Amino acid sequence: MSKLLIIDDEPIIRKLLAKMMELEGYEVFQAEDFHTGMSQLKKNHPQVVLCDVFLPDGNGVELLPKMKECAPDSEIVMLTAHGNIEDGVKAIKNGAFDYITKGDDNNKIIPIISRAMDKAGDHQTLKKKTTNYTFDSIIGSSPGIQSSIQLARKVAVTDVSVLLTGETGTGKEVFAQAIHSGSNRRVHPFVALNCSAFSRDLLESELFGYKAGAFTGAMKEKKGLFEIANHGTLFLDEIGEMSYDLQAKLLRVLETGEYFMIGATIPTEVDVRIISATNEDLPKEIEKGHFREDLFYRLSVFQIHLSPLRERREDIIPLAKLFLTRYSKKLNKEIDGITPSFIHTLKRAEWKGNVRELKNVIERSCIVCDGKLTAEDLPLELQTYQENGGPQSDTMDLAAVERRHIARVLAYVKGNKTKAARLLKIGLTTLYRKIEEYHIDDSFSN
Repeated sequence: MSKLLIIDDEPIIRKLLAKMMELEGYEVFQAEDFHTGMSQLKKNHPQVVLCDVFLPDGNGVELLPKMKECAPDSEIVMLTAHGNIEDGVKAIKNGAFDYITKGDDNNKIIPIISRAMDKAGDHQTLKKKTTNYTFDSIIGSSPGIQSSIQLARKVAVTDVSVLLTGETGTGKEVFAQAIHSGSNRRVHPFVALNCSAFSRDLLESELFGYKAGAFTGAMKEKKGLFEIANHGTLFLDEIGEMSYDLQAKLLRVLETGEYFMIGATIPTEVDVRIISATNEDLPKEIEKGHFREDLFYRLSVFQIHLSPLRERREDIIPLAKLFLTRYSKKLNKEIDGITPSFIHTLKRAEWKGNVRELKNVIERSCIVCDGKLTAEDLPLELQTYQENGGPQSDTMDLAAVERRHIARVLAYVKGNKTKAARLLKIGLTTLYRKIEEYHIDDSFSN
């Protein structure tokens, strides 16, 4: 149940508001002054606070920053008997969700509280979706990764834009979250968006939101990620995939701190730190006319390059052990450890997909292993690496390796061919053909 705290020194108004909000389905807490209200805020963690401006122990507008510091994810609606523009503007600047007048705005209270609850819910959803990465959680002792961590620690405490570069799968989002966690914005949302996952129009609506009626199908107002990330950090992954004209709108936000929702005529002010990432050579994209030079310089005030995994091989085994612990727990499976053959193969592989590929390989190996992780638990393409790190000659019996791997997967899924084909990433028809071709024992099949 959503929680609401009402802070008002007038008992009749406070109880009337409480009764009205309880009928709306909220769990309501009451306080007659700021001191009591702060105690209720710490104890009950309400999503929304409805606070009177004139309290016995202080001015609500002046005390607003203390409430936001105590509960940064709570939305605060200021309520006053004598509203004025100056107080209203100051309340919004201090972090209030809205500022309304008693009596005149009674019909607005319920919808305003409802919208504030929605926004508070956005904060909680983002926290649930975001893994709390810090610099201490980044695994790696190689000079390359340690140099990147040192640079990231230094820039985290500033408020400048950061551009993370490196191949796909090197951990750019992990670094972005660590920078956010090490910044003064850490109590506010961290929002991540992959620019390559949306078309130009969808990306604009995701970033800036839109007004009701802005276009066909826009039945109600939608908040953009800039609004959701306000006072926090917005991570724009694959920034090189953003369309050229949309880059101009992003540049405006960086330069002015304002943006227009789609369909809006009045700009929205926003205070967001931008961390962006790319696996492309942006200077070359600028030469081709695909990326704006002025935006590049605004995004890359501070650049950090993340080395590929093949250039920091001493980090492979510590990372593998971390993923082993994670996935054995996730799969509820006891794994006795890693054999030398498994370690040897991991060290010799190319890892074109970097840390992301290593993570996927360990998860898949945990699924099929019995006891300890051996080289035979690895995907077929990794089993074919020799001492020198290259693929073995054509004399190796690949059919025998493939037969053994398919048999182990079938045994693991107790003969369920649909599951086996999914794990092997081959078609069901192909699996049936290989079972017949390799004369694999089918006695355990469903």
